[in-house]
Amino acid sequence: MRFLPILLSAFLFINCSPKKRENYNPENGVPLKLAQIRKNQVSNVNYNLSFNIPESKEEPIDSKLLLKLFLNNLETPLFLDFKEESDHLKKLTVNGAQIQIIHENEHIKIPLDHLKEGENSLEIDFWAGELSLNRNDEYLYTLLVPDRARTLFPCFDQPNIKAVYKLSITAPKAWRVITAAPQMEEIIKEGFIEHRFGQSDKISTYLFSFVAGKFESADRQIDNFPMNMLYRETDEEKISYSLDSIFQLHENSKVFLQDYTNHPFPFQKLDFAAIPGFQYGGMEHVGAIQYREGSLFLDESATENRKLGRAKLIAHETSHMWFGDLVTMDWFNDVWMKEVFANFMADKIVNPAFPDINHELAFMVGHYPSAYGEDRTKGTNPIRQKLENLNNAGSLYGSIIYNKAPVMMRQLEAVVGKEKFKEGIREYIDTYQNSNADWNNLVQILDRQTEKDLLQWSEVWVNSSGRPIFTDSISYDADGIISHFEIRQKAEDGSDHIWPQTFDVSLVYPDGSQTFSIDMSQSKLDVNEIIGKPKPIAFVYNSNGMGYGVFPTDMTSLQIIDKIKDETTRGSIYINAYENALNGNISPMELIEFYEDRLYLEKNELLSNLLSGYLRYIFWKYLSSDEQLSEQSRITENLWMQLQNNLPPNKKKVLFNTFRSLAYNGESIEHLYDVWSKKMEIPNLRLNKDDYTEIAMDLVLYQHPETDEIIKRAKDAIENPDQQERFNFLLPSLSSDEAVKGNFMASLQLEKNRAKEAWTATALDNINHPLHEKFALKHLRESLDLLDEIQKTGDIFFPKRWLSSTIGNHTSEEAYQIIQDYLKDNPNLNPSLKSKLWQAADDLRRVQLLEKPVKP
Repeated sequence: MRFLPILLSAFLFINCSPKKRENYNPENGVPLKLAQIRKNQVSNVNYNLSFNIPESKEEPIDSKLLLKLFLNNLETPLFLDFKEESDHLKKLTVNGAQIQIIHENEHIKIPLDHLKEGENSLEIDFWAGELSLNRNDEYLYTLLVPDRARTLFPCFDQPNIKAVYKLSITAPKAWRVITAAPQMEEIIKEGFIEHRFGQSDKISTYLFSFVAGKFESADRQIDNFPMNMLYRETDEEKISYSLDSIFQLHENSKVFLQDYTNHPFPFQKLDFAAIPGFQYGGMEHVGAIQYREGSLFLDESATENRKLGRAKLIAHETSHMWFGDLVTMDWFNDVWMKEVFANFMADKIVNPAFPDINHELAFMVGHYPSAYGEDRTKGTNPIRQKLENLNNAGSLYGSIIYNKAPVMMRQLEAVVGKEKFKEGIREYIDTYQNSNADWNNLVQILDRQTEKDLLQWSEVWVNSSGRPIFTDSISYDADGIISHFEIRQKAEDGSDHIWPQTFDVSLVYPDGSQTFSIDMSQSKLDVNEIIGKPKPIAFVYNSNGMGYGVFPTDMTSLQIIDKIKDETTRGSIYINAYENALNGNISPMELIEFYEDRLYLEKNELLSNLLSGYLRYIFWKYLSSDEQLSEQSRITENLWMQLQNNLPPNKKKVLFNTFRSLAYNGESIEHLYDVWSKKMEIPNLRLNKDDYTEIAMDLVLYQHPETDEIIKRAKDAIENPDQQERFNFLLPSLSSDEAVKGNFMASLQLEKNRAKEAWTATALDNINHPLHEKFALKHLRESLDLLDEIQKTGDIFFPKRWLSSTIGNHTSEEAYQIIQDYLKDNPNLNPSLKSKLWQAADDLRRVQLLEKPVKP
């Protein structure tokens, strides 16, 4: 399969006359066929861009492009991608002659009679497209992954036509600007400054970006390597507490990656910007990495888990400088490769910076629950997916790429061996630097490092979806000695796939345990090493957290958890128990009591957070209304009692956040109000300004009697203008007035009102909160009817977030009927969107299968 693009291009070259190729007109988007044609046709691409940013975001941005390129052949006209209205194109000059603009199907067509083999130049005057400009009153930033460069300026928007960029930005005088290359000069104009930048390194279109606006700037130079950061945070405590750490974390990541890859930092600079309400955690633009501001700026109240999350985020984006930016996937069907390496490397990088963290445990809790959350659904997909048109590339992203792929990579590293794996990665970087590669290119390199057939190995791990379900068969002799021990695996989806993998099985005894390594490459395995061992009080499968799938467990085996000293083993037990509950092997009520008990006993923050998340999820998704009512008072009373104990701050924060999410009734909501209003102080609980804002919104969501006072005081307490804007945006979604919420839902029909996607998702979570299900059901179908438009206008994660925040919050029969009717009425729904829908609605589907309905 890896030779298909080359063979197809060769076929077209040999068998199609110039006349036939002259008639080719590509459809909308960036079709694979067009990408293959252009890859053979175009080289040595140089973009010289200028953008004139006015004071008002309502005015268009006058822009110019000087595009220089080399044409290897004249078999077809030249097509540039530009997804905007034709009236945005003002003038087109080709090789010195102005020509008529032909703009069809999101492409600018340059006829052959205006072109020549060899060097060509195009000049285009245009208005910049708005879709990916992310314009605000005081700042803007471009976010062009995966195919959004064509929404901003005319280009060859495919990853395997790398180019160099030279940028000029004219912006209001008070604005700062960063992009891929260093700034060379500033030219002062009336109320404006023209910022001229040098030539960038060679990068793909989706990696080009600029950030401009009213930002503060900070600089650091560590070991003679300068870095610059833009930010809008105003909290002096956060700024003072965070800046040095942010720069040092980038430096630590850079140093590790230089050593691991044996390749120096690949670009001219490592600058970054912290942006309020940014759509993702981060995006790896060369020379101008973008981060969500709230992910970087922490204060002394931050838990170790949040600090670890920030470190991994920075390590992830820095890793992309090598994996994705220096070596880029050939086509976006391999977008997962850059993400798996970034996550995989991030897990390695943070180890030295957090010596007190159990990193095996951190890897497990950071990847397995999210991977299972998609892989168990009807909408699961392989790690590597097919992609015929780049306009569908956004649908490839998800937890399979970000979380299952690192699990796969860790298993691959175990197969090859850590040192051999590193050698292979170094050869991969050296071979494909400043170019493009696909998965098979990497596998061929790693295949030389091992005797195993990695192409066959990767067929199930990479090219197939789903996960295995493990079962066992155990026999004992008359003396209670194990006489037979067999482990079987079967694909959850009923296919014949077998996942070759290694994991441990531990036999737990009253006075200790014995652990055995399992190397399972077949559908069943007789573990002869266990034969002859005394009958244990419990078997713990996947005790090292390496295995992937659902392993045998029941409530009886969970009762021995106190005898398990290893934190990773306990974490594996908690995760496996949840997956078994969703498969009907453990009742939700039994599991929620087990998790609550363990929440109070666990001292490890990672495990406490894991338990807290599972407890809340089961409460809101898998308990009936009557069970919720009875459990709410019991759990919140217990949590409140625990909060009065002498516990470390991190533990207090986990317990309080659990309490906060359930304190919607009775005494608990009054306790929550007392904490927010500072009438009551919980010893050793560290809350910052953002925490108090979030508590206020929870109280409004729960319809506390003092809602008006809470809103007023919360508004007055917010000093940062970006935070004020967010609070005001979210308020209608918290309202008890159904007319207000209805108007807000209606406003989301307009794209401009969904521009802040993270805010929109939070607002939809509020509206579709289980406490307000009756209202939300009235608007559920209209949110589904917007799905196709959300996919066209939103960024890559937004369709899934939209669905998770709407249908994903529901478990009723009425909601299930709504989704069935929607699918019936939309038989031609884009398959990738249908998959996202089933991923988001997995709990809704599973609840209907339970013997006891969750909600009447």
